[in-house]
Order: sequence, then structure tokens, then C-alpha cells
Amino acid sequence: MKRHTEVVSLAERYALPSTAARQLDALLDALARDPHAPTTVREAERAVHTHLADSLVALDLPAVRGATAIADLGAGAGFPGLPLAIALPAARVALVESVARKCEFIRAAAAAAGITNVDVVAERAEAWSAGIGAHDLVTARALAPLAVLAEYAAPLLREGGVLVAWKGRRDAQEERDGEAAAAELGLALEEVRPVAPYPGADHRHLHVLRKVAPTPSRFPRRPGMARKRPLGAKNRPTL
Repeated sequence: MKRHTEVVSLAERYALPSTAARQLDALLDALARDPHAPTTVREAERAVHTHLADSLVALDLPAVRGATAIADLGAGAGFPGLPLAIALPAARVALVESVARKCEFIRAAAAAAGITNVDVVAERAEAWSAGIGAHDLVTARALAPLAVLAEYAAPLLREGGVLVAWKGRRDAQEERDGEAAAAELGLALEEVRPVAPYPGADHRHLHVLRKVAPTPSRFPRRPGMARKRPLGAKNRPTL
């Protein structure tokens, strides 16, 4: 297996465990080897930035460093969940993904990298009753608008837990709607942190929302409603 110098740099930058560089390399190899991997970025030279560095940048947040029960929503090809599982071996990471072929890839990639602290949950976030109130961190990368993410995440979080959402350029209307939805769900915006996970990564932000109050019992709504009738400044729920 080829050792990528960028991976070594990431391991050093984030003070990762001694096995992490090897495991991250194995993830890159799993992407490159599988022509059906559920991502358009499979080549190691790009994936080390687009997938690994972009995932690990969340380790700059104390709430991520200290997490012990993580749910990664819409896990796709396994990012950021798999790199965070490598970085935080004491944490248990659930990768929540409703598409069966993506779940199959995540399982195979985790096995190839020797990642043992993950569970693949083949369900929609809204339908995952076993996850309610069980997590101190929920992550979501390139999944949905903030108001929708807040509704997916809030029921899964313990009080005091955080949602970290990976976003690009800031959108004032999306943020207003997201904050209004968050208030209805027991969440509050804590921080919007600009990040530069790799050279040329412009307009990247991590949105951090903390659960400050219980989520009303009417949530989660049935699958699909969060997108169809999102909460927010201009959109009131239809239950």
C-alpha cells in the first residue's frame, strides 16, 4: 500500500493515533480500487484533500475531540464518519445511510482500513428510533439545508451535544431559516467557523449548533417531511 505524504502530514497536524496514517491510506486505496465507490472523487491525490482533510478539520472543535458517541448522517462514501472514527478510536461512530449500495461500500472500506469502532445504520435519520437521544455529536457533510439538518439531528442528540454541519459559502437566508428551525427543536447556534482544510479550499465553514433544551416530542416527523415542509423563518411545520 502506497504511503501518501499528505496523509502523514494530516496525522501529524491533528496528533492522530499511531495507527491512523496507515488506516487513512487504506481508505484512499479502497476509494481508488472500487470503480463503483459512491463519490466522484476517487483518485488519491484529490481524495486526500476533498475527503480526508475536509473531514479531519472538524477536530479543531473541542466538541468533536471530546465526542464519544457520534452519528454521521447521510454518510455516503463514509466521510466524515470514517476518518473521525480513525482519529477518535475511543468513540463509537454510527454511519447513517439509507442507500444500500453506499452502506456496502462503507462496510468494505471500514474493513479494509481495520476500523472497528463503527456501525453502519441502513436507515433514514428520521426513522432511526434506536439513535434518539444517544449521541453527543452529529455530523453532516453536503447533505441538506441547515433547517433540515437541524431537524434530522436534534432528536438524536443528548442535551449538551452538538451538530456540526459542513457548508461552503455562507447563505444569509439559509442561516436565518436554520436558526429559526433550531430554536423550535431545542438547538442554538454556537459558532460558524471558517476553515481551510487544504490549499485552495475557499469559503468552507463548519456550523456548530448545540442542544440546549429538550426536542419537542412531535419530532422526528415522518421520513421526508423535513425536506418537503422544512421548519424555518418562512416555513411553519405541517404535522
